[in-house]
Amino acid sequence: MYATNVRNLKKNPSLALRQAEESPVLVLKGDQPNALIVHLDKSVTEAEESVRPALAASLFKDGTLSLGGATRLSCMPMKAFLQYLAELGIDVVRPDETTELETSDLTKWLAS
Repeated sequence: MYATNVRNLKKNPSLALRQAEESPVLVLKGDQPNALIVHLDKSVTEAEESVRPALAASLFKDGTLSLGGATRLSCMPMKAFLQYLAELGIDVVRPDETTELETSDLTKWLAS
């Protein structure tokens, strides 16, 4: 899937149309998905099958959806969706404010 923002779409709409011949083009407004360009020669079902994983990965990466929710949205098995995220370089486990404390506790536990 190809993604572009509104500014680039205005500058070069023909590029987005050419990309849409290969796969749907996601148009972002800021960091949020805003529109989808689908080539008319592609079926809606075919377009949906390629859009769902990309949209699910984007929403998971942004923290909008949990891993389970994103997997359900993608319509992929969990293992396949995890591999898809890995291919995109999206980390499944993310550090948060408790990570340092948990690491410290784990280090103490391992030392004993």
